[in-house]
Amino acid sequence: MTAAPRVVLAIAVVFVAVCGVLGIGVASHLSAGGYSDPSSESARADQMLESAFGRGGLQVVIALRMPADGDIGSDATATNLAGDITKSLSTDSFVQQPIVSLWQNPDFGASLRSTDGRTGLIVFSVLGGERDGARHAQEIADRFRDTSGITVTVGGEALAYRQVNDQTSRDLAIAEAIAIPISFALLVFVFGGLVAAAIPIAIGIVSIIGTAAILRVLTSFTDVSVFALNMATALGLALAIDYTLLIVTRYREEIGNGFDRPQALLRTMMTAGRTVIFSAVTVALALSAMAIFPMYFLRSFAYAGLGVIPLAAIAALVLTPAILTVLGDRVDAGDVRRPLRRLFRRPPPTPGTPETSIFYRTTRVVFGRPLVIGVVITAFLLLLGAPFLGIKLGFPDERVLPSSASTYQVGQQLRTAFQTNASSTVTAVLPRVGTDAAANTAIETYAAQLSQVADVESVTTAAASYVDNRKEGSGDPGASGSAGQFVTISTALDPFSSAGTRQLDALRAVPRPADTPVLFTGLAQQNVDNVAAITDRLPLVLGVIAITTVLLLFMLTGSILLPLKALVLNVLSLSATFGAMVWIFQDGHLGGLGTTVTGTLAATMPVVMFCIAFGLSMDYEVFLLSRIREEWLRTGRATRVDSETAVAYGLARTGRVVTAAAVLMAIVFAGIVASQVSFMRMFGLGLMIAVLVDATLVRMLLLPAIMKLAGRANWWAPAPLRRLHDRFGLAEPGLPAPPRPPGETDDSAPRRGGITRSPARPPVARGARTRVSSPRLSATKVKRK
Repeated sequence: MTAAPRVVLAIAVVFVAVCGVLGIGVASHLSAGGYSDPSSESARADQMLESAFGRGGLQVVIALRMPADGDIGSDATATNLAGDITKSLSTDSFVQQPIVSLWQNPDFGASLRSTDGRTGLIVFSVLGGERDGARHAQEIADRFRDTSGITVTVGGEALAYRQVNDQTSRDLAIAEAIAIPISFALLVFVFGGLVAAAIPIAIGIVSIIGTAAILRVLTSFTDVSVFALNMATALGLALAIDYTLLIVTRYREEIGNGFDRPQALLRTMMTAGRTVIFSAVTVALALSAMAIFPMYFLRSFAYAGLGVIPLAAIAALVLTPAILTVLGDRVDAGDVRRPLRRLFRRPPPTPGTPETSIFYRTTRVVFGRPLVIGVVITAFLLLLGAPFLGIKLGFPDERVLPSSASTYQVGQQLRTAFQTNASSTVTAVLPRVGTDAAANTAIETYAAQLSQVADVESVTTAAASYVDNRKEGSGDPGASGSAGQFVTISTALDPFSSAGTRQLDALRAVPRPADTPVLFTGLAQQNVDNVAAITDRLPLVLGVIAITTVLLLFMLTGSILLPLKALVLNVLSLSATFGAMVWIFQDGHLGGLGTTVTGTLAATMPVVMFCIAFGLSMDYEVFLLSRIREEWLRTGRATRVDSETAVAYGLARTGRVVTAAAVLMAIVFAGIVASQVSFMRMFGLGLMIAVLVDATLVRMLLLPAIMKLAGRANWWAPAPLRRLHDRFGLAEPGLPAPPRPPGETDDSAPRRGGITRSPARPPVARGARTRVSSPRLSATKVKRK
């Protein structure tokens, strides 16, 4: 890296060019779905509907609306237009039969004609799944336009996937346009120069382009959610800024300690570089836990995390030293603070010591009242998290889109303007019931009983339709085949509501014909299945994250208490975040920030936010604990005062980095808040809150309060575990002392341990102390006077 930096940078340019070509157009290969468990009951029912009956594709709804009052079913213009649309659809190989419309199936008028009579529907399904089916739906939407005053609006599940995909791509461009310029401007302020500020942005771009190529390759083997690209972009930029900020800050610190640039860079990579590696492993493992879930929406975030996090770390560790080596003194070029100081006639800043840092002073204040501060902040975070106790999980539908989307408009019409929602039907599949006379009789009896369940509008079999236990019309001949039969249940209830779930339970309680197995599907059953798929595996995911976190932090610190403390702090930080999400997006406060409030949260988003926010919290935890441990080893590790000193000086050295990184990361996530897809807006706001709360209240106040109360117990571990850590844990690198200024002797030199100390450093707690030199830096002894 430093021996041939220009070669390293040239290889990086080639890498970016290749990945750019490979990843170009990756969004068009990603899918907007992936919320379903492929092994669930509803998924198995859908598979059988498609394979045995040619049904079960993604639904498309075309709404025709008259400009004035009247009956659209008898309007000549509407009738001709509906006939043309139906005829055109019949020629498409990807359109499944039957094509149901008000004009061809007047018996279904309750679900196909609006209550005011002005809107009629054409309902059908398309093949191809969430990616190709969505593309087919868009082709249909592009084909049919308003004619002779009749408004044609295309919606349905299939088109919703396509519109979510397209909207997400547009939102991603907006998020980048917001985050990158603002981040760069803030980096200029943090670094003080245009050249240094450009380094993190360059590292972030390399990470994002590389991850896009990885995702493009993965689409050749498995389905990948389009939202993985959003996360890769946000996380790649955020972590690149974090890692580069840590490295450059430590590099400048070592130069300030008197090292020349090559030595400073070496020491930086041995300390901050090691921290970056450990942080990247920790964050990656937290995100990889999402691969345990069966739905590819969540697994895609694991794919993206395992791609972007190593790339961001490698780029920071390889390219940053190469860039710093090539630039030399020019890394400080473009310092915009100098002309600003001259403009406002401000004196040049004077170098400060750790004791003058606001983070050092704040820590000493916390040390004065640790119990009070700890209790107050903990109570405040629990109060913010209280709304989370009322969380209700659900399945996202077209209401995640803005109201201008056609699928949103059609969905709202179906919910409010029709007696029966054509999209909320429940289908009961009987795979082995048979088709003989006895089986048919049993099916008809079963259907009649189903029609008696509260709020069921009608039940349709292959032979007939039933309303309240009465035969009311003809059936659907395609509902019977050699593999079995299926029954279609029309309902007036919202499938995502509590009433819809209770109705589903009542339908399942109806005795099955001849004890034949029945598989249910439809939005209500999908909602139940997908929430269950998450909640059933959630304990395993949380357990994996907790165990890996404890093990990794033990390898870093050699402590038992510090990893457990990290888990508690992360939970407190995230409780405030999830409480805010429920309060805003589920309960509708603050107008849901412009989203459609449905009374539930998309079941997948709390999981995604937990894994990402937990990983980012551990990112800051590793930054702080690495430096605190470094200070702890230098103090002598003998007294409570040593522990407090290590905490104070560790926060003094890293507090500015963590705070700046949190603000920059919050800006990146703020760009996602501009998204027009509601759960992505929730995702961006939630992570922004999580990062800011974690880096301020939790890491700067609650962490030192707890470590003050614990004292030397922070670093305790049983003897067997201490031996295990001594053998396999991360050892402190042996670093040479900084160069001695001219004329300084051993007796006159202030104690140095790789960082500059002021000769008269004030104690953090009561009691003075002296240090006795030891051959090993990590084993310095301390004795009290």
